[in-house]
Amino acid sequence: MTTAGRPATGPLDGIRVLDLSRILAGPTAAQLLGDYGADILKIERPGGGDDTRKWGPPFVQGADGPTDESAYYLCANRNKRSVEADIATPQGAALVRDLLGHCDILIENFKVGGLARYGLGYDDLRHDFPGLVYCSITGFGQTGPNRDKPGYDLLAQAWGGIMSLTGPADGEPAKVAVGIADVMTGMYATTAILAALRHRDATGQGQHIDIALADCQVAWLINEGTNYLTCGEIPVRRGNQHPNIVPYQVFEMADGHAVVAVGNDAQFQRFCDLIGHPDLACDPRFASNAARLQHREVLIALIADRLRGFGRDWLIAGMEARGIPGGPINRLDDVFGSDQVAARGMKIDMDHPAAVGGQVSLIGNPVQFSATPVSYRRAPPLCGADTEEVIAELLPGGGGANQGNREPK
Repeated sequence: MTTAGRPATGPLDGIRVLDLSRILAGPTAAQLLGDYGADILKIERPGGGDDTRKWGPPFVQGADGPTDESAYYLCANRNKRSVEADIATPQGAALVRDLLGHCDILIENFKVGGLARYGLGYDDLRHDFPGLVYCSITGFGQTGPNRDKPGYDLLAQAWGGIMSLTGPADGEPAKVAVGIADVMTGMYATTAILAALRHRDATGQGQHIDIALADCQVAWLINEGTNYLTCGEIPVRRGNQHPNIVPYQVFEMADGHAVVAVGNDAQFQRFCDLIGHPDLACDPRFASNAARLQHREVLIALIADRLRGFGRDWLIAGMEARGIPGGPINRLDDVFGSDQVAARGMKIDMDHPAAVGGQVSLIGNPVQFSATPVSYRRAPPLCGADTEEVIAELLPGGGGANQGNREPK
């Protein structure tokens, strides 16, 4: 299904964002706002644009072979218009200020103080644009001893502790396969921006949002972080096992692997019946979750030995019939070929001028609004493709630097 060209229908229709970010965290936040209906102006340096345009292969396939548009760039840049501007020049910085007269939000991920060099820091803009919501994304934030350190997803995962918890118990620490620190920072940034917009609309007052990859990484340590704060014991890597629930992990089957996610004692009893080992549920060592945690190694060895004799599909069907959480470990072809992904609109096709066949496939937005659905209006743009359109639309007289931020709606 092609979704390009639809009008904005989301709750942010009428909001405009100046996106001075690149890579993943900032672009993820801007794309979410765009999916919700906001007009996103992506400012890119002439000749190169967002660094991730070159982060491939794979690249979009054009009529003459691979283009310069990477799949990585595509993942976080739909619903945006690309405007080329060299902010290191007076003309480029002036253009950004002119465009800000028509914007509600600015997102940037320069190093601390980086935009102030061009007169585009928050303190440089706050008086001329009092209603501006200005979101800065950095590695370690605007304050603290690490404020000048670089911000990369891998470094955030390592510094923030998640890598000490991820990976096999007897192996090396492992990063999450996708740039999850960047993505979660983009999520936190989006919610912060929406909260600041509500305050702006109520009071007319904009504000500066200071958000850091490292802080966000610490925040989503969630239960493991709170486990440590509660008992003082440093968590260890358990591979696919859960720190607080047993059995809750991957098991090897006769023909592959499956996930078993028993969440309470009643489910455990039904699971033991299913695998022909009802005595386990009556054993005092395993009768409660607390007991199962204490005797984890013994129990898992018994279950693992039993499951190696069963087929994956048999186990999954049996768990589903008995209301026991569990399921397959899908590859991406299984995921994107599934009826569930199709039913939920999690794979979309959008018109793209450089692609063979004129379309690219993207991952859809997971939010389902009942009254103001997300819309997919623009494929990730070519670098600078919308410069003339945006200037003609917003700055027809070539000015705008003296216009204040728009009044709250």
